Amino acid sequence: MSRLTAILTAFVFFLIASTVSAQDSTGAISGWKVESKKTGEGVYELRFNLPSVAKWQIYAPNQVLLEIKTTELQFPDSSIQQQGEFVLPEAPLQVTSPIFEDTKIKVYEGKASWTAVIKINGTVPSKLQGTLLYTYGKENEFYPSTPLPFTVELEGGVDASAKIKVASIDINKPISDCGDDGTVNKSMLSIFLLGFAGGLVALLTPCVFPMIPVTVTFFTKKAQDRKTGVRNAITYGFFIFLIYILVTVPFHVANINPEILNNISTNVWLNLLFFAVFVFFALSFFGLFEITLPAGLANKADSKSSLGNIGGIFFMAGTLAIVSFSCTGPILGTLLVGVVDQGAWPLTAGAAGFGLALGLPFALFAMFPNWLQSLPKSGGWMTDVKVVLGFVELALAVKFLSNADLVKQWGLLKREVFIGLWIIIGVLVTLYLLGKLRIGHSSPVKKFSFVRIAFIVLFASFTIYIIPGLGNPKNARMSLISGFPPPRTYSLYPRDNAMFEPMHNNYAEALAIAKKENKPVLIDFTGWACVNCRRMEENVWPDPLVDSLMRKEFVVVSLYVDEKNKLPLPEQTVVTLANGTEKSIVTVGDKWATFQTENFNATSQPQYAIITPDQVALTKTKFYTPNAEEFAKWLECGLEAFKKKQP
Repeated sequence: MSRLTAILTAFVFFLIASTVSAQDSTGAISGWKVESKKTGEGVYELRFNLPSVAKWQIYAPNQVLLEIKTTELQFPDSSIQQQGEFVLPEAPLQVTSPIFEDTKIKVYEGKASWTAVIKINGTVPSKLQGTLLYTYGKENEFYPSTPLPFTVELEGGVDASAKIKVASIDINKPISDCGDDGTVNKSMLSIFLLGFAGGLVALLTPCVFPMIPVTVTFFTKKAQDRKTGVRNAITYGFFIFLIYILVTVPFHVANINPEILNNISTNVWLNLLFFAVFVFFALSFFGLFEITLPAGLANKADSKSSLGNIGGIFFMAGTLAIVSFSCTGPILGTLLVGVVDQGAWPLTAGAAGFGLALGLPFALFAMFPNWLQSLPKSGGWMTDVKVVLGFVELALAVKFLSNADLVKQWGLLKREVFIGLWIIIGVLVTLYLLGKLRIGHSSPVKKFSFVRIAFIVLFASFTIYIIPGLGNPKNARMSLISGFPPPRTYSLYPRDNAMFEPMHNNYAEALAIAKKENKPVLIDFTGWACVNCRRMEENVWPDPLVDSLMRKEFVVVSLYVDEKNKLPLPEQTVVTLANGTEKSIVTVGDKWATFQTENFNATSQPQYAIITPDQVALTKTKFYTPNAEEFAKWLECGLEAFKKKQP
């Protein structure tokens, strides 16, 4: 179990870094060339050539070895079908393979080439995307299913790439200057303070709290004088702060596509993974097992603590970060996942706040050792902190599962089901704090302290507050938690016709209607898993003035950047971005995320833009704006700019 827990917990920290630094696989053998030739209406011949193979043998197509096809073509759309088997212009060699019990197999040496005929039903795209799976090896080596993503131009195909970048949209020169210049939903300060609050919570856990008096006493007594002891303790606290900042360095040094961090936060499988990991963390907090990084890592860091003064202190700080990981990991992981779509610097800001909150007490108590006498003694209350955190982790796990459900529209966690699960969690944590429920190594409640009573009131009040959410959503807006449950439109109850709903992902139709009715277009870049998008829709859009403006004066279209439905084949393409790189456009979300990045210079949601029917920017864009009056003024500014532009 220790190895499994190490892998899972370390994965939470480095999952995103590994994702952004990974490059698309182009196969273990480079040099492949893919060409196409039209042979009929919707029929094309694809030619795959590898001019030079250094030391490997390429297994010829049309063979099945160990129940694995040696060569296979995959396409993103079912309307593309391969016709028959691969055609081999040159006969491959026949060799005896010891791997396959000395049977005769067909391979290419030196070079390889074959062709495949495909049939496309419907409109043909100008560029075809696909993946060639091939196998290679030599003697006792065999490597199956090496992916070779490819893009090839098709003669007579329809070009859809021009629909992404719109030359007439220039948000740097709008008709009016009203709007936002920034592109981040949360300010660096708010993220830093959120991280700091998380660090303060981590301080109260049994992995960290007992270390404060022990470590401070160690530094003050070991030093030759008090001044040196204080300096060493401050250095120790600074190194704790520095270590948590270093965790985010990969996000800065990696060559990050601007949309990758947003894709991470909305990816279905990553959200399901986070759901599983957070349940795993919760079970650990409940005392079912301990999450630990490999013991050798802690021992190695601890052994280095005897090095010279500065180096030894650094490794002592590293040892604390490692041995306290079972308590700090879930908290920091929660914070990082919460701001991952905002970019590298917000991640650093959150980690910096977390590290400062952990490191600051060591410096302060070293400077003021008498404060140590006022610290509460370690005891059962720290177990209570872990158990309560476990329930919080469960609530967050439900949120990640909800994100995946919303993106895929499975209908598993409708709004009322989500709220029902949170009510159950709220009841359980309240019963635990009342002493009616025992979990793990918790002790019987002998005395109700002021702090315990305060938390009982807090969780009980929260649970009572969200109970109306089980009823008709019209009567339970619950603005304090808006954005966390699924939207009111994703409900077990019939749709509320009084709610304003924009057009869904139909940008072209929105432009056509706006031109016909002579209205500006309000673009709402949003996402199924976007918390602040739901807050805007539930708290700002219902404002009478905002609602009236959006209904009567604008044509509103919501473009979902995490929509996983595939585009029609002719719209699936590869576009060259402004930075010179190429991007594959397969899903609806791919299209709108790229449309947002290329035309409005942002990757975060919500982002709002006001344009004319002929696609000219009327204002600067607007991001998350919880103040309804401010948002209404921006809408009015855009409307005034539209009137000015009228002939």
